[in-house]
Amino acid sequence: MTGSPGQGGLLPRCLNMIFNSIGPYQAKRFVFKTDDKNGMEIQTQVDALLERQKRENQSALIKTPKQRLDPDVADMINIEDTCKVEGIDEDSVFTIFVSYIEIYNNYIYDLLEETPFEPIKPKPPQSKILREDQNHNMYVAGCTEVEVKSTEEAFEVFWKGQKKRRIANTQLNRESSRSHSVFIIKLAQAPLDADGDNVLQEKEQICVSQLCLVDLAGSERTHRTKAEGNRLREAGNINQSLMTLRTCIEVLRENQMYGTNKMVPYRDSKVTHLFKNYFDGEGKVRMIVCVNPKADDYEETLLVMRFAEMTQEVEVARPVDRPICGLTPGRRHRNQAFKDELTRKLDEREVPLMESFPPLPSCELVDPSDEQTLPALIECLEKRQRAREMLIEAFHNQDKRATKSMIQNFEGTVSGKDNIIQEQRAKLSDKDRIILQHKSELDRLEKKTKTLEYKIDILQKTANIYEEDKRALQQELDTKDQKLHRQLSDNRRLEARLQGVASETKIKWEKECERRVAAKQLEMQNKLWVKDEKLKQLKAIVTENKNERPDQPEKPERPSRDKDKVLLHLSSALFHRLTPISDYPSEMDLSGVAG
Repeated sequence: MTGSPGQGGLLPRCLNMIFNSIGPYQAKRFVFKTDDKNGMEIQTQVDALLERQKRENQSALIKTPKQRLDPDVADMINIEDTCKVEGIDEDSVFTIFVSYIEIYNNYIYDLLEETPFEPIKPKPPQSKILREDQNHNMYVAGCTEVEVKSTEEAFEVFWKGQKKRRIANTQLNRESSRSHSVFIIKLAQAPLDADGDNVLQEKEQICVSQLCLVDLAGSERTHRTKAEGNRLREAGNINQSLMTLRTCIEVLRENQMYGTNKMVPYRDSKVTHLFKNYFDGEGKVRMIVCVNPKADDYEETLLVMRFAEMTQEVEVARPVDRPICGLTPGRRHRNQAFKDELTRKLDEREVPLMESFPPLPSCELVDPSDEQTLPALIECLEKRQRAREMLIEAFHNQDKRATKSMIQNFEGTVSGKDNIIQEQRAKLSDKDRIILQHKSELDRLEKKTKTLEYKIDILQKTANIYEEDKRALQQELDTKDQKLHRQLSDNRRLEARLQGVASETKIKWEKECERRVAAKQLEMQNKLWVKDEKLKQLKAIVTENKNERPDQPEKPERPSRDKDKVLLHLSSALFHRLTPISDYPSEMDLSGVAG
């Protein structure tokens, strides 16, 4: 903001450019006077002179010594590459008012306010409030505004307020700003009257421009600054105000991109509330970001650069500047030329006006019969009258010639101005043609935009219909899917129950079959034992018969077919008993079992 010795910063460069531009057109002190409602008034030359004398007398009574600026501060002001604005209105007068405020813990304080010194119990500074003037511009009520006439004087006022600004020592910065400071430069402009000599006494014709140089305190992280107590509270207020500024920029960007009309939360912070008009289009806002290249500050730097990238995309509509007055241009130049010509003509005169008259003779009458004194006096007065008439005629002739030469010069200047006006009109006509082309292109694009918007509406409606059909079909599909899932679960439960019943029935019949097979085996074994007994008895009888007839030859014994038939019948019965239930025909009624 201030720069360093030998290399001035933003503030001295702005002041230097402003005073270089309006230097020869500055009004005298106290011609412009501020009121308490963010407006300007114009005083007459007499009132301004009286107020200047009053201030000089007060300063003489106080006898305040003139303080010299610090050499380092003076080096900041001396800018080598001076610049100025071209095209300044020469038929106007200008003056500069400066004020300096700070926003500390979301309260506004005047850094230029003169407070009486009380060594026993000093009074704390009183906070100021924000008000809105008749033009809906925000301003700090009761703020001190100082009229300055040079860069040195303005920078001296700034340095006076800078000494009162709140700073503190933190872990990261030895002189850390604990508040946001705003240095306000007001440029008042008023046109000259028709003669080009005095300021036009009309308050409506005053134009006030304002340049605010804001030094925002940097955002802080507590774990790095090790802030505690008041420092922690100050850091919280600083971060909150910066967050509100970011929110306002984001809402403006959103309203611009999507055509919404969301309310921007200006009142959440004094910084954004003070500059509400700038964000709404009544002025221009420029952001300058200070970046520390240290690796430890990478996250903070990245956030700041993202915020700066977003801010440069915000655009708002600006109002059209109105012309100051409708008086003839060139009034100041014409009045100055007339004064210079009159001074030159008066300097060219070699003989004073009174020396061109003949001397008066002696008018003393010593004799009543003196007839020479009065005729000589009459003759001398007549000669003086003729000389006076000749001088008046010569003066009129010179005045006519001077006026004629001035008119010729002015006509030449006017002709030159007319040529310039014609050139400007030609350029203006070219610009008008370009504007008409742009308007036609804009109309075409607007029509195309409307057509595309109509098509988009149709497509949106069609998409909405399809979306509704999709939702209905999806809902129906979900219903059927749920129903199918219920049926499938019911079938699975029924299948599980049937499998349980079947397994139980199978186990039951397997046990029954085993029981019956065991009983049948026992029965068959009994039968076989009976048959074996019978066979044994039969064999015994046969053996006895052989013994009784030994002379007969033995015949081979024939196997018993009855025994084979009995075994075959038993094996087939066992096969049928051991066959599983599932292999039988479905003659069994399982409904009663399932029930």
